[in-house]
Amino acid sequence: MTLPDDLDKILEAAHRTGRRLAPLAAGVDARTGDLREPYDLLAEAGFLTLLVPRRAGGAGLGFADYWRVLSVIGFHSGAAALGLNMHNAVIGPLCESADMPLPPMAEEFRTWLFDEVVGGRKIFASASSEPVGGAKLRGLRTRYRRTADGEGFVITGEKSFVSLAGIADYYAVPARPEDSDDPGRISHFLVGRDDPGVSFGEIHNLTAMYGTSTANMTLDAVTVPASRLFLGIEGLSLPKVIREPHWMAAGYTGAYLGIAEALQQAVVDHVAASPQRAGSAVVQRNTGLLAARLHAARALVERAGEAVDLERGGVRANTLVHAAKYAVADLGGELSRIAVSLCGSAAVSRSRPIERLLRELQYGAVMPAKPEECLEYLGKAALGVDLRDENAFSW
Repeated sequence: MTLPDDLDKILEAAHRTGRRLAPLAAGVDARTGDLREPYDLLAEAGFLTLLVPRRAGGAGLGFADYWRVLSVIGFHSGAAALGLNMHNAVIGPLCESADMPLPPMAEEFRTWLFDEVVGGRKIFASASSEPVGGAKLRGLRTRYRRTADGEGFVITGEKSFVSLAGIADYYAVPARPEDSDDPGRISHFLVGRDDPGVSFGEIHNLTAMYGTSTANMTLDAVTVPASRLFLGIEGLSLPKVIREPHWMAAGYTGAYLGIAEALQQAVVDHVAASPQRAGSAVVQRNTGLLAARLHAARALVERAGEAVDLERGGVRANTLVHAAKYAVADLGGELSRIAVSLCGSAAVSRSRPIERLLRELQYGAVMPAKPEECLEYLGKAALGVDLRDENAFSW
């Protein structure tokens, strides 16, 4: 299916698809549902192409509008929204450069990727985190070397917390050359799910977000053709992340905002079901506090998204995306406190969606960049540190 051109109609389509996703969430969370079904629904509805330029068959959304759509999907199904963002975090940088002329090899790569997404409904995901160093590119242990004929690359390493494990068709794998420890020489490769040497461990038995299908990944001398080197350029990864961190640092912020708004709606529905409780001034003030925090977070998210669209890679845009990530991640604690105080046992009962939403919302604080890392970034920006310097922040 092709998405409409109008944003309002895309948002309506997101709600329609979300209403199909929502009934699946509880079963997936309970480990009884089909992990692949939500992503098949998203692909069928055309949401894999949100960022792909219109000339290539996609919806051509900017970052701010993408966050708006992602929050709608997150409102209905947090795990599905996170999985969708994993896909878009990989293809997003290419989509943002769609109008830029590129060298022939890079142009071929970009055209191929757009064709895979639009025509082939292929899903992409990231395999960046490692058992020791997490998602930071410095200290990366996964290595690559050229094949003997120079026509490809051989990649060896271990990845942890790979979302869409066994579901995505391709995984963006960062690796460093075997003969270098220079963090500036990190490159990204697209590794196919079925490439020889690729294997996945058991799906992690997480307390929430089981639907992201997260597992460890082993790359045992996996050979990929030179055409799957990202943009055909070695050593591109670290400078790109430092200068334009919005995807790696905060791409999924819209998803967690949607989860927070779903929690607010669930709390309001629970309170409104009891007129006596709903008439309490204390209850009304706490419900109002919940609404105020969400209004403030959404305003910051929208401002940050618009800044990325207007001045991608600028100091103001990069600062605002870290502020937005912090604000949404920080919602978890306070919203949980308010929800428990207002809903009592309903907030901790496995039979109620409130309990699942509380668990899901907490994961916003452990996704990179973590709240303390966002604060460090914001503090350095306020103190005038040059955050475009590769040595200024421990990526």
